[in-house]
Amino acid sequence: MTFATLALIVLVGLTGPLLSARPSWRVPVIAGELLAGLVVGASGFGWVDSTEPTLTLLAEVGFGLIMLVIGSHIPILDRTVRAAVGRGALGAGAVAVVAVGLGVAVAALFGNEHGAVYAVLIASSSAALVLPMLQSLGISADSAAQLIAQIALADVACIVALPLVMQPSRVPLVALGGIVIAVIGVALTLVLRRFGEERLGRVHHVSESRKFALELRFSLLALFGLAAIAQFTHVSVMMAGFTLGLVLSAVGQPRRLAHQLFGMTEGFFGPLFFVWLGSSIDLRNLLSHPQMILLGVVLGLAAVAAHLVARVVGLPWAQTVASAGQLGVPVAAVALGVQTKALLPGEGAAIVLGALVAIVCSSVAVAAVSRGRTAVRVAPPAPQNPSPGATAPGG
Repeated sequence: MTFATLALIVLVGLTGPLLSARPSWRVPVIAGELLAGLVVGASGFGWVDSTEPTLTLLAEVGFGLIMLVIGSHIPILDRTVRAAVGRGALGAGAVAVVAVGLGVAVAALFGNEHGAVYAVLIASSSAALVLPMLQSLGISADSAAQLIAQIALADVACIVALPLVMQPSRVPLVALGGIVIAVIGVALTLVLRRFGEERLGRVHHVSESRKFALELRFSLLALFGLAAIAQFTHVSVMMAGFTLGLVLSAVGQPRRLAHQLFGMTEGFFGPLFFVWLGSSIDLRNLLSHPQMILLGVVLGLAAVAAHLVARVVGLPWAQTVASAGQLGVPVAAVALGVQTKALLPGEGAAIVLGALVAIVCSSVAVAAVSRGRTAVRVAPPAPQNPSPGATAPGG
């Protein structure tokens, strides 16, 4: 591992922002970073060795930070979303039931025993992907509360389930590690809430005035401590990062800390992880196993089809498709597959392809949701003399 390698990774990682800079293309940043990894890694020139220990450790740190940011996007404190948790849970549960059937069917169709893994992938949603898309188009939590609740619940459930289905031989130890991490997460939440806003405010003031970055240091200490437990119990570091992200969301992270974590993650560790992940995927396996291309397309379309069932609990059609957008779980599945060698040749690339298919469908659906809200906004006005404070429908 050399500085030249790091410079190369940062350089090619700029492909992500370049491809996503044009809003009309709707290309996720990670798509460009994965593409860059494919070019410089095993599929391309071989300039980046994904098995190099130091690079692998840095990528693990990036993975943990990415999942921390994803967890912090779960709107735990939003009252509107919390009020919609019941219907969101029904929707996520209905999708999960259909996903199990589709996962088993897809595994049978392609002649392997990964039905449980496929079921988790198909049922997954991504708060880190869909929520920013909603926010960028001005769609508030009030107008999409059930959608947000369903995505958040599916995100949590699938992230917890993935290590269990990918490492069935270690289920007891993995489950124990997951429980320990969850308990620590709950304890941290309770302690921070009991600590009180006034005391936390004092720490924040001292940190900001003296340039100590104490909140960031404590956050990294907690992340690495949870990651150490995860490593010892063979749980993915994604569980550690996601749990800490939920803690920050539950207690309300300071804006300064959010900016610091964002800078660290999006500026270096996140792109490094996705370039590393892309470099670890050998697309030549797709040429040797062309059925994996079909597997990727089928997984993506199956995810969209499964999420359509949420219509039975009242979620509008466009929002059901929007909820199929997935990011963290497929990425975690490929990362775990690389570490445990649990995936078939070409299967990692197929999973990434499936996620991209779902992302495209979700992006189109979110745009449709936005257009629907615009149509409502320009509709004929409500009856005259509205009550004070009334708002237009869908506002």
